[in-house]
Amino acid sequence: MSKIDFLELDGQVLRTFLLILEESSVSRAAERLEITQSAVSHTLAKLRKVLGDPLFVRSGQGLTPTETALSLKAPVQDVLDRLRALTDQRSFDPASEPLRFRIAANDMQRDLIFPELYRQVRTDGIVLSLEIMPSGVPSVGLLRDARCDLLVTPAPPDAPDLIQHKLFTDKMMCFYDPTQTQPPKTIESYVAAEHIAVNFALGGSSSDVLKTLDLPTVPTASITVSNFSGIPSFLKGTKTLATQIGIMHRNILSELAMAELPFETKPVSIYMVWHERSNNDPAHKWLRQRVKSIARLTAENDKKSREARITRPSQ
Repeated sequence: MSKIDFLELDGQVLRTFLLILEESSVSRAAERLEITQSAVSHTLAKLRKVLGDPLFVRSGQGLTPTETALSLKAPVQDVLDRLRALTDQRSFDPASEPLRFRIAANDMQRDLIFPELYRQVRTDGIVLSLEIMPSGVPSVGLLRDARCDLLVTPAPPDAPDLIQHKLFTDKMMCFYDPTQTQPPKTIESYVAAEHIAVNFALGGSSSDVLKTLDLPTVPTASITVSNFSGIPSFLKGTKTLATQIGIMHRNILSELAMAELPFETKPVSIYMVWHERSNNDPAHKWLRQRVKSIARLTAENDKKSREARITRPSQ
């Protein structure tokens, strides 16, 4: 075994190792961690390099741990227990000092989470300063270079030192002005329609998300805007369509009608992402818990109100 560089190991890496050991599967470990499968694979590759052992070998439909992996289970669990004890002993009172965070999120994610978060904490008497910056299609450097404290995005950058948590999962929907047009009932009518997309000022496009969904076709946009809030102005009074995640009917696209697409697509998830250096910071943990709580409540409220909003294509 090669010499272990213990500085390469942290709590998130060790927790990932234990979950792979428990599940005998990278994909199931990713589901429990609520991150992408590739992020877990990156972490496993990092562990293999540091420990100089394959740790798991493929066997049938799952993974079989090596003797080294089995011998590490108890000491790894002990380290995690000790880290948890360190955190539990640290006191943190969000009302005792002003808090400041820099958040990277495009206007859709921003409006789903952070206005409500700000209202809640102000009601609780907490002094909070938020600097919201656009993320575009985010790069690893956004968090790695400490340009922001937290990222909320449907396109999480993939790196072993970044940690993800899934906030929302929803279907892509068709948004339109019902006074001007009806939702497309076939793929052909969908393709033939005019479409609008978002080209982010920092690079990338909302069409990039569509390209990951195994759509039968990604429509060519006849008009592009620089942020999601520009969509309603161009759709109202026209027959133009916007293909966006359904939960946007709760904020930016609330004035438009919403319909299911005339074909099946994979769902889209929105993630909260942060750098591993912030993982155990009490203030950062407080912020993440607030974001999770608001996302959970938003999803519950959306589920209750969704049925009345959706128009389904005729069979």
